[in-house]
Amino acid sequence: MNGLSVSELCCLFCCPPCPSRIAAKLAFLPPEPTYALLPDLEAGTVQTGSTTGSSLRSRGGGGSGGTGGGGGGGGTAGEGRWKLHLTERAEFQYSQRELDVTEVFLTRSARGNRVGCMYIRCAPTARFTVLFSHGNAVDLGQMSSFYIGLGTRINCNIFSYDYSGYGVSTGKPSEKNLYADIDAAWQALRTRYGISPENIILYGQSIGTVPTVDLASRYECAAVILHSPLTSGMRVAFPDTKKTYCFDAFPNIEKVSKITSPVLIIHGTEDEVIDFSHGLALYERCPKAVEPLWVEGAGHNDIELYSQYLERLRRFIGQELATQHT
Repeated sequence: MNGLSVSELCCLFCCPPCPSRIAAKLAFLPPEPTYALLPDLEAGTVQTGSTTGSSLRSRGGGGSGGTGGGGGGGGTAGEGRWKLHLTERAEFQYSQRELDVTEVFLTRSARGNRVGCMYIRCAPTARFTVLFSHGNAVDLGQMSSFYIGLGTRINCNIFSYDYSGYGVSTGKPSEKNLYADIDAAWQALRTRYGISPENIILYGQSIGTVPTVDLASRYECAAVILHSPLTSGMRVAFPDTKKTYCFDAFPNIEKVSKITSPVLIIHGTEDEVIDFSHGLALYERCPKAVEPLWVEGAGHNDIELYSQYLERLRRFIGQELATQHT
C-alpha cells in the first residue's frame, strides 16, 4: 500500500505521529541568529515590553562585530525605532547605502509571539511588494543580501519576516506558528505600509511555501510564487504516499486548489531535499498555475544560480502580471 513497509504501516495506523512531530522532524533548524535589533536612540526611546536588555536577539545569539544600519519603526510588540545590526555570519554584500533602505520592526502574532520583520525599499518605482517566506536554517540577517539583489533585479520591494524561534522572533517553530507568523506579517505589510493585496506577491521557498500556500488559499493577492515547494510532510518522509492522512503536516496539496491568484511554481529537476515530483503534483492540482519553471539539473539550494530563474521572474512580474493589472 503506497509502497510502505509493514512496519511503517503499523506505525502509521497503530501509533500515528501528530502533525507537530512530523513538522519538527522534517523542517525546523533555526540557525544561530545572524542579526540583532538595536534601539535607535536618535529616533526615540524603545519600549520592549517584556523584553529586557539593550538589544533584541533570539536565544542570546548575535555576537559582536558586523554591520549596523537600517533604522525602522517598532510594531505592536515594541514601540519606538530599531536599527539592524548584522554579524559577520550574515555575509552582507552591500554598502551602508543599501542597508539604510532596510527597515526593521517587531509585530506580534495571534499566538502571542514576537515576530521580527524586515522591509527593503529596493526599487523606488516598484509596483509590487514581495512578501517573502524564506527557507529553513536561515534568518533575516542571512537573507538580507539576497533580498536586496533580488528586489533590485525584478523591480520589487521586499518584505520578509522570521518564523517563531528564528532570529529575534520568540516562541518555538511549529506548523501553527508558521500560519500565525505569516498572518502577522501580512497584516503589518497592509496596515503599516498601506499596500493593497493586488500589489502584494506572496513568495515561499521550501518550508516557506507552507505558510505561503495557507495564506494564499485564504486571501487573494497579485500572485503567488512557490519555489521548491512540498506537497505535504508525509509525502516528503514517505515518497510513495498518495493520500493525505489526518495526522499529516504541511498539507499544501490540499490547499493549493483554493488559491485564486496566479501561481508560478519553480523547482529543480535534481532536488535532493524535496523531490521534483512535489512541484509537478502541485502544478497539476493548481487551477491558477501559470507556465512553470523546471530548472534542469538544479538542486534544492542552487536554483537562483541559473539564468532561467531571473528571466522567468522578470517575465512573470514585468510582463504577465503587468498586463493583467492594466
